[in-house]
Amino acid sequence: MDKKWRSAEALRIALVAALATVAAIGGYKLVSSSTPQPVAPVQSEASQSDNATNSISFTSADVGSCLTWKLDGGAIASFEQTDCAGPHRFEVASREDLAVYPSSEFGETAKLPNQTRQAQLREELCLDVTMEYLGGSFDPLGRYSVASILPPQESWNAGDRTLLCGVQATDSSGTVITTTGKAAQQDQSRVFAVGSCVAVDSASATKAVDCSEPHQLETTAIVDLKTVFPDGTPSIEDQDSHLRKACTQAGREYLGGEEQLYRSTLQPLWTSLPANSWNRGSHSVNCSLMFADGENLGTLVGSAKETFTINGNPPENRPERSPIVNPEALDKVEH
Repeated sequence: MDKKWRSAEALRIALVAALATVAAIGGYKLVSSSTPQPVAPVQSEASQSDNATNSISFTSADVGSCLTWKLDGGAIASFEQTDCAGPHRFEVASREDLAVYPSSEFGETAKLPNQTRQAQLREELCLDVTMEYLGGSFDPLGRYSVASILPPQESWNAGDRTLLCGVQATDSSGTVITTTGKAAQQDQSRVFAVGSCVAVDSASATKAVDCSEPHQLETTAIVDLKTVFPDGTPSIEDQDSHLRKACTQAGREYLGGEEQLYRSTLQPLWTSLPANSWNRGSHSVNCSLMFADGENLGTLVGSAKETFTINGNPPENRPERSPIVNPEALDKVEH
């Protein structure tokens, strides 16, 4: 194993640890301080008929129901119940009545809670009931977060003090996205689609960006480890042993072969899943390509499949070598 490969491996270990920490912090923030999009039906610019639909859908939503809506210029419209097997944005875990909350703040003339108070209520009222609803199948590092929805303004004005608790998924910008199927039955892993270019900021938070923008990773595969380890929770060492080969092969296939991967000067990177995440419903990880720049990730611009730069320069020319007839058979590839 050459020096550059050892550097890439050390960087991979450090990066995975940092990303896990950021995911844990980010998961907490989504629960405790972010403002879920569903609150916006209250402020929707939809028509009166839409508002009536919003009210009916909200009032009839019960535990296990799934809700969805459309975005119209940033405002939420067509708020409605839908089949959980199809695309939806929110799954209801409980209905909480703020009218019986031990406080007078939700009386007849009370205004809708502001964003800060909504976040507090979500943490105080939604966390435990949502965990119970999911039966332990909730990975706080995964793609779902605990969220809440308040009634439409007209319903609130009429005295409805219902708070819906549930789960939703968001993209890297915090916008609620659609998912399919009940959350407890889904792979909850946070993964990027193949071909995504991913920027890693100074706090090790990740965000998908256009490949023409500066980024540090390019996604080559999504690996479902449940198919590899169907009978139990795999150790990090076992995951690494499989992913080292799988992600190197994914890099070859993504770029068109071993020679193309070698010439790119990029190295494979993969993430692994801690036992807590595995046991709570996350089973997939990403393979990516990166450039190990000492103890840091190099900055890439452009897709590795096309013309790209590393720290502002084209990839360095690699020494000529004898063709590798069967690179898949190698236990370790020394790029």
